[in-house]
Amino acid sequence: MSLTTASPAVTAHHIVDGPGLLADDLAPPTSVRPARRPAVLSVALRAVVPVGVLVLWWYATRPGGWVPPQVLASPGQVWTTLTELISNGVLWDNLSASLQRAGLGLAIGGSIGLGLGLLTGFAKLGEELLDPTMQMLRTIPFLALGPLFIVWFGIDETPKVVLIAVATAFPLYLNTYAGVRSVDRRALEAGRVFGLSGWQLVRRVVLPGALPNLLVGLRVALGVCLLGLIFAEQINTVRGIGYLMTSAMSFFQTDVMVVCIVVYAVWGLLADLTVRLLEHMLMPWRRAHARPRGAR
Repeated sequence: MSLTTASPAVTAHHIVDGPGLLADDLAPPTSVRPARRPAVLSVALRAVVPVGVLVLWWYATRPGGWVPPQVLASPGQVWTTLTELISNGVLWDNLSASLQRAGLGLAIGGSIGLGLGLLTGFAKLGEELLDPTMQMLRTIPFLALGPLFIVWFGIDETPKVVLIAVATAFPLYLNTYAGVRSVDRRALEAGRVFGLSGWQLVRRVVLPGALPNLLVGLRVALGVCLLGLIFAEQINTVRGIGYLMTSAMSFFQTDVMVVCIVVYAVWGLLADLTVRLLEHMLMPWRRAHARPRGAR
């Protein structure tokens, strides 16, 4: 029997493009991005857990509460101690020393990780020579290298900076290597066709293509940098947030210890916000992609 009329299920816009395929099957999928909440509601939701923790902390450490002051200072006592440390300059004196160590270590380790990641990701010879060794070294816990660095470099600032540099080099190396390897080869060939080579090709094609991975590596490196700093400042240090915390622990000053923890938390939050700002500035196409459909 021959079919002479179109089935009611197949309307005019259901055009067969192949065996079992309709044009609607090949149409781009509609966006499944959930509707955005109002900014005020979003900020309120983000503040629920921190405010809840603060209220619980205050309730537990109030006079007559179930947590004695020698175990954990109250929020009011911590605030008083924080203002005192700021007013007498003790907090800034130790924080500046920690920032200097962390910044120098991150600059050295980040430069090494970025450079080796570009080399191994971009050149086959560099990958064959260096990547097996880097993959082997990254499995060594960097905290275990602290005693060895003390033997090699003494007990001054050098082992602290080297430890932070080692800690931050590998996250940037791994993410740079992965980012360069994920760059579209057609983009590289197009760059060569337009006369780009060497550093120009890296700067104009490779780095923009690897940028998302680089920023992920930077975010991880900043977190690991803080961890390395905390450990490094336990090594014969007379200045730094780690030294301030160690001294407070010796005298059971829980208020000072909590202040140091808060400083570390704010430091980590600001580092994460910095990377997010870099993403916002360096990858404007993500803002356009995140914009609701139909928005101008």
